[in-house]
Amino acid sequence: MRRPRPDEGMTIRVLTVVQDIDTDLRHGLGGRGAPSAARRLRRLLAAQAVVLAGLDGTVAVAGPDPDPDELAALLAQTYENGTPAHRPPWSAVPLIVAGELSGALAVREGAEAELAAVGTLVSRSLDHAALRRARGRIAQAELRTLRAQISPHFLHNALSVIGARIRTDPARARTLLNDFADYLRYSFSAQGDYATVADELQAIQTYLELQRARFDDRMELSVRMAPEILPVAIPFLVIQPIVENAVRHGLEPKPGPGSISVSGFGEGPLCVIEIEDDGVGMEPEFAQAILAGSGGRAVVSPDTGRASVGLANVDQRLRTVYGPEYGLVIETARGGGTKVVIRVPRFMRGVVAN
Repeated sequence: MRRPRPDEGMTIRVLTVVQDIDTDLRHGLGGRGAPSAARRLRRLLAAQAVVLAGLDGTVAVAGPDPDPDELAALLAQTYENGTPAHRPPWSAVPLIVAGELSGALAVREGAEAELAAVGTLVSRSLDHAALRRARGRIAQAELRTLRAQISPHFLHNALSVIGARIRTDPARARTLLNDFADYLRYSFSAQGDYATVADELQAIQTYLELQRARFDDRMELSVRMAPEILPVAIPFLVIQPIVENAVRHGLEPKPGPGSISVSGFGEGPLCVIEIEDDGVGMEPEFAQAILAGSGGRAVVSPDTGRASVGLANVDQRLRTVYGPEYGLVIETARGGGTKVVIRVPRFMRGVVAN
């Protein structure tokens, strides 16, 4: 049996502290974890006191409070040159985040030899935090874009269908109007970034019922979801844009009746959702061009002259949340219908429906 090296336990403890500091700083210098990070840094550097400072002033102190004038002079020297500063018994290093000066780490009677390396560690943790916040802002912007792309064409047609049935079939018109209100309430709700598959499914069924009425019930619908994936959390408004594309670009240009199926099932650790139509299909090269779009930018079909709605947006959001190996897969051929497949992890840290 291998005996542990004398310094192995110390290495493990240091690595654990490094991970804990990164967790403490996941919301940046202004986050609630900054005081905890300062205490861990004090122990790591065996310092009498540690100060985490932003450009606007002190953020967190671990140990005896520093003399304000002494600290101010030290930070001014650090910020002025963007380099380490020494004013015994204090030393400080700048914190560089995304290439810009964001603050400083100051230490009183600590391990100065390790200060630069620890300052780099703190800067990287803050850089990761800034990246996470930026990704969150991008996801929110993409979701706002997707909501804005909810088709005026569909909204106009839905209201027209309801209006036409008010006299001929008032009971159906009332049901459709309630469905329409439910659909809008869900699509424009102020809930968080994620919803359950069950919530998305309910919205899709409402949308398809409205479309079926517009097609004079010539559209066949099939919705099958395995019970085990219904509570799975997925990004909000992921399935609906795909279904809308199936209707607009698959069935509307097709003469005669058509069908759409939405199915979902578990595949080991994955949740798989498939949306398939028997519409006009498209050239595989055009499907590839759709997914090559950025941020939901519309791509105009050479066959129908219509723009795709949000598929690139959905694909990008899935990759942002789950990683580059996830996203949409489109199986299609001209005249052969289209199937869009979503594969995402059934469980992932941070992906929780509100």
